Amino acid sequence: MGKVRGVICHHTAGGANGNMPSLDVIRRGRSDLPGPLAQLGLGRDGTFFVVAAGVANHAGRGEWQGVTAGNSSFIGIEAENTGTAGDFPWPEVQMDAYARGCAAILNHIGAPAIMCCGHKEFALPRGRKPDPSFDLDAGNHSDMDTFRTTVQSFMEGTGTPRPMIPAEDPVGRPTLRRPATGDLVRELQAKLKVEVDGDFGPITEAAVRAFQRQRDLVPDGIVGPKTWEALSSA
Repeated sequence: MGKVRGVICHHTAGGANGNMPSLDVIRRGRSDLPGPLAQLGLGRDGTFFVVAAGVANHAGRGEWQGVTAGNSSFIGIEAENTGTAGDFPWPEVQMDAYARGCAAILNHIGAPAIMCCGHKEFALPRGRKPDPSFDLDAGNHSDMDTFRTTVQSFMEGTGTPRPMIPAEDPVGRPTLRRPATGDLVRELQAKLKVEVDGDFGPITEAAVRAFQRQRDLVPDGIVGPKTWEALSSA
């Protein structure tokens, strides 16, 4: 990589089903283009997948704000979406994560919100790429202007906060996450069928995330009221 100047947003145009069916293609590439095809993937449930460090083949020929070296100057994010009417609107949790992720990267590298662009804005000749299609009717790319406004709000700390997870559920079970310990963690581990050692570590968190995905919950690895309720009925 050269100096990282910003973020280029993409959609995968991949499968219509599943959380991140395009992940293997992003990692390995295609017959006409070797992987990785982006540094990050973004699932429909708002989970970021770290694919690669260094250069990724995501940009191709283009220009944004005077920068033409896309692959070596921009972090590429491939968000799972078919780009067709059947996959609209995008899941709110995915759009929220997309904007927050871009804001975090831009704040980290000290770049303004304008350095978050869509592939369709960067790619040359103009019209070569349609992604990301946040709004199918935004032929003038106004959907990216709206998206950048949201990114800017998170960069400034004025964006709408996500609701906090309650500290306990209605029957008094506390919200659990790493690095909790104790009998309730043992109960959780027994339900998840992992080693029962009373230590909420990475293996337990991974099992919680897998369970949450099975139940269409946000897979954050945190056992709050919604996850406790789902575990009780499992």
